[in-house]
Amino acid sequence: MNPAQCRAARALLDWSQQQLAEAARVGVVTVRQFEASASQPRNATLDVLQRALEAAGVIFVEENGEGPGVRLRKGRATG
Repeated sequence: MNPAQCRAARALLDWSQQQLAEAARVGVVTVRQFEASASQPRNATLDVLQRALEAAGVIFVEENGEGPGVRLRKGRATG
C-alpha cells in the first residue's frame, strides 16, 4: 500500500485519519505522516493499516499497467 492508496481507501470509506488510526490501533500521527509521505512506517505498521481498511471493505488493486488503486468490495454500502 502506498500513501495515495491509503488516502483513497479512507475516502471510499468516508473515514478520517483518526478513524483509521483507531481501527488499526496506531497513532494518528503515524497515519498523517505516512499519507503525507513524510515517513515510511515499518512493514508491520503498514500491514495493520491495510488490514483495517480491508476489514472495512476495501480491496487493494495491484499495479496492472494503469497503476495501483483501491475499490470497495462488491455489496459494501458506502457511507
